[in-house]
Amino acid sequence: MSRGRQSDRSSLFPIFTYEKLMSAANPKPIIVFDLDGTIVDTAPDLLDSLNHCLAISGLKTADRESLRKFVGQGGRVMIERAFAAQQKQADDAQLDNLVEEFREHYANNMPGHSTFFPGVLDAMDRFSASGYELAVCTNKFEALSVKLLTSMGEATRFAAICGADTFAYRKPDPRHLTDTIARAGGNRERAIMVGDSRTDIDTAKAAGIPVVAVDFGYTDLPVHHYGPSRVISHFDEFTLEMAGELIAAVTDPV
Repeated sequence: MSRGRQSDRSSLFPIFTYEKLMSAANPKPIIVFDLDGTIVDTAPDLLDSLNHCLAISGLKTADRESLRKFVGQGGRVMIERAFAAQQKQADDAQLDNLVEEFREHYANNMPGHSTFFPGVLDAMDRFSASGYELAVCTNKFEALSVKLLTSMGEATRFAAICGADTFAYRKPDPRHLTDTIARAGGNRERAIMVGDSRTDIDTAKAAGIPVVAVDFGYTDLPVHHYGPSRVISHFDEFTLEMAGELIAAVTDPV
């Protein structure tokens, strides 16, 4: 890179140096990940458990493409949406029973066919080695989230794993994200959200936190429609430089 180009770049991000980002005077920066559709491809197992619930309710099973329209707000909403897609509605008692049925079926079959998306573990290694904390903020129940990540051998990577029932609120309420950051020992001014859905993007925006959206997750419309800070197609694109610039833009806006 030429000296002139370096000068231009430093004028855009005058404070972004690794030393300043990681200085002792600052709390560790933190990356908060959504779970389903962001770091783990859980679609095959979510679909199996959803179809179990639909089958015992006498309804047609769903396919993977339909699942994209149902996920994002937790198991209860997923079941409600699957019913609505067939012009059906479950009452509260039936929904309560189906949610419990879903949780039991899903938990008993972990990790099933779920796999980490390509590059995500390398990205976590990269950020952890550079002093970042990692956390999970998901609308999956906390116990299921912990069990899934434990069964996949990766739960200990995270300083906090917070689910739909961890607090009295959940995404898109920004407190779900900010309280996850606090539980992990982080600071919201040095945080980045990584997600795959409008719910994740709206949550981060409401919290004033930059958000990196993956374009391979579970969402009905392409994520760029929702205005994330950045969009990536592979976790190799989520670099230390990108993260530093996003945090710098919050802590020292130009």
